[in-house]
Amino acid sequence: MSKVFRALSDPTRRRVLQLLRKGPMSAGELCDQFDVSKPTMSAHFGVLKEADLVHAEKAGKSVIYHLKLSVLEEALLGFVHSFGVGTQRPQSNEETER
Repeated sequence: MSKVFRALSDPTRRRVLQLLRKGPMSAGELCDQFDVSKPTMSAHFGVLKEADLVHAEKAGKSVIYHLKLSVLEEALLGFVHSFGVGTQRPQSNEETER
């Protein structure tokens, strides 16, 4: 889970994930959305892949990135549950009125 949160700690990587929510995109299309060098973006893609938040597939000379939403959901749910949220039975109105 720490790899996921390391990946999410950077605003550029969070923006990449937001863009991928709309659908798969090539590395070039993603790079065009940012004012940073291609090697910098490549490093960001590496962190996202290491955290298993994206899947990369070769398509000719391009690399197409896909969001792995299930991994993100699982990490966030695990984080929330580590604080005991959602693990206890909610009280009914009758119980809270006593």
